[in-house]
Amino acid sequence: MKTMLDYINEEQEALENILHCFDVTKIDVKHVKHCLILATGSSYNACLSAKYYLEQTAPVYIEIEEPFNFLHYGKVDSKIDLIIAVSQSGKSASTIQAVEKMRQTKDIKTIALTSDMKSPITKVVDEVLDLNMGIETVGFVTKGYSATVLNLMLLGLSMAYQNKEIGTETLQNELLELNNAIEQIKSVIKKTSDFWVENQVDLTTGSRFIAIGYGPNVGTAKEFETKFTETVRLPSQGFELEAYMHGPYLEADRTHSLFFLENDNVLNKRSQALKNYLEEYIAAGYTITTRAKSEPKTLSLSIETPEKISPLLLVIPFQYLAYQIATAKGIDLSERIFDDFDQVLKSKI
Repeated sequence: MKTMLDYINEEQEALENILHCFDVTKIDVKHVKHCLILATGSSYNACLSAKYYLEQTAPVYIEIEEPFNFLHYGKVDSKIDLIIAVSQSGKSASTIQAVEKMRQTKDIKTIALTSDMKSPITKVVDEVLDLNMGIETVGFVTKGYSATVLNLMLLGLSMAYQNKEIGTETLQNELLELNNAIEQIKSVIKKTSDFWVENQVDLTTGSRFIAIGYGPNVGTAKEFETKFTETVRLPSQGFELEAYMHGPYLEADRTHSLFFLENDNVLNKRSQALKNYLEEYIAAGYTITTRAKSEPKTLSLSIETPEKISPLLLVIPFQYLAYQIATAKGIDLSERIFDDFDQVLKSKI
């Protein structure tokens, strides 16, 4: 039986294959200017991580909604000319129902992103984009999360190229940047493994976890929240940098372990100022950064990559640490819990 760690270790190969198979004209996204994305859970976090790449590259305006609330209370902006429904399993009931409802009321092109080309969501959309990473059998998605982020970024390139916002040279440069990042994944895993060994005792005894990010890595912080909650099963939250400084910081105490996400950005100074201020009040403050830094409690990835691509790399340490901390705490992630949940609550079809 495969473990969550097995899928983490498969990420580089899987993403390299996705990039190799990419066809910029496969999905018709001509004339797209305003896009509504429907997703929930890790799929939502992946969309949030890819949003800035899409908007900077295409360019296109992106609105992301959680489908259940949107289904019952939402309103489609008249400017929306594309709806993307994201569901790795293809069985998310609320996402499927939201697409069905909108197709009945408005003539808008719909695309599904899924890893199962025979799943229910494929029956309710105009086109289907295969995430192209196989079926992930572990419930705590990792490879599928990264595949979703990459496929959305590539879809942004398709939008830009088909709408003549970029030419062949820029397209190739963007693909090269993505490839350079993907080639670093195994190195990121190794560096995270070393970081885990060095900080294992403190991380294992932690009882409250918080990640703080900005820009595209707000999505990474939110995926940290999802993954740690699912696996470590202790209070865990992900915050946007400034949002954390407007109230949530008042909760900080000696039980809190904070992760600060950084890349090559002027906002680093504000993030570092917050960490420096809080260090005397919390259990531990860790930094995970793409930059080269040699400081205690810092996971330095030493990778040069554009900020808009950095979520592909900065999420991996959290995936790895979630698995290791949960395992060190004696949680058997292969043992299914709440096995009848989807059946009783009808959250999956």
